Amino acid sequence: MIRKSSLKFLYLMAVMALVTAFTACGGGDKAEAPAGAGPAAGAATETADGAATETAPGPGAETAAGAGTEPAQAEATQVDAAATKTAEGKPRQLYIFIWSEYIDMDVVAEFEKTFNVKVNIANYESNEEMVSALKLGRQGAYDLIVPTTYFLPSMINQKLIQPLNKELLPNMVNLDPEFTNLVEDPGNVYTVPYQWGTSGLVVRAKPGQTFDHSFEILFKPSLDKGNFIIFDTARDALGAALKYLGYSANTTDKAQLKEAGDLISQARDQPTFLSFSGGVDGLANVMGNVASIAQVYNGEAVKAAMEDPEIQYIIPKEGCEIWLDVFAIPTGAANYEVAHEFLNFIMIPENAAKLSSFSKYATPNAKALELIPEEELNNPGIYPPPELRANMEYYKDLGNDGLLYEEIWTLVKSK
Repeated sequence: MIRKSSLKFLYLMAVMALVTAFTACGGGDKAEAPAGAGPAAGAATETADGAATETAPGPGAETAAGAGTEPAQAEATQVDAAATKTAEGKPRQLYIFIWSEYIDMDVVAEFEKTFNVKVNIANYESNEEMVSALKLGRQGAYDLIVPTTYFLPSMINQKLIQPLNKELLPNMVNLDPEFTNLVEDPGNVYTVPYQWGTSGLVVRAKPGQTFDHSFEILFKPSLDKGNFIIFDTARDALGAALKYLGYSANTTDKAQLKEAGDLISQARDQPTFLSFSGGVDGLANVMGNVASIAQVYNGEAVKAAMEDPEIQYIIPKEGCEIWLDVFAIPTGAANYEVAHEFLNFIMIPENAAKLSSFSKYATPNAKALELIPEEELNNPGIYPPPELRANMEYYKDLGNDGLLYEEIWTLVKSK
């Protein structure tokens, strides 16, 4: 397809060629020569190399052929959502707000190259930090965010995120039904599943030292365990204490929550308690021999264990959190269509497999599982077997009852 502006350009170039020829020859006797044939052809080639490329809306693109090309080449080429989309000129922008160390930059670079997009990434360390940023009026600053599912009902009610255009996401068919049509987002109106995992413990054992696979290594004072770190968020810290005590990580029983809070306060009073920290900082302290134990997300610990044989990832026998992170588009996002192009791109099985292998978190993309290395599929730290999953819980949105956790957590942190 040739745009009207391109035809006008060819016409003007032809007229200019005629005027030049007439002037050079000193009269009109050359006006009947193959007027403008050469210049017009040159102009057509220049246009095909430059301004004659037109990006079509949606997942495909159309490329205009220049004058003088074969008819088959002159036709617009429609590409599907998983293929290359050309865009000449200045790169478009995409702003992603995501957890630290949670995306393979090689996949990002391939997307940038394929779609002529500059991807800008900012990081956070907790869902709470991400939501606070959006509430402070920074919704329009980001095109994609990655919340955990139990934050979705509140974010939807507060209109912090907006519905997706499913027509731009044909690769959603690749997702495992277990991770679609969520209770928190029926029909995946707002979200695309990204990765799932667990919240357990990373340990560095001294020579000859072994730890029971239990949260007791955090909460039992008599154990010789070295310095330890507890998560710095209410649901994660209290969730661990609740599971250790035999309660649900989603309880709203005030007495149970108080008991869990008291347990964390007692742990804080132990001389080897180091700090409340996020998973990245906790792991860094264990890797640096500053701490022996920390609450972490599994992917970080699995990667660390591959680098250092003294490090292990433990899934506590009492059970722990199992979580699913999802991509969503904030309300007011400036690059809505580009965000969809990125989401559809990362749902291509090859790309989803690369992202999972990079982070060592499990993929919700069923087609990608066929491409995951066997040693990763068989690693219980990444893909826990059914017997380990039996005691795990997804955190739920607790509505106003969630304030009970915040009240207990405030008391714990203020002591």
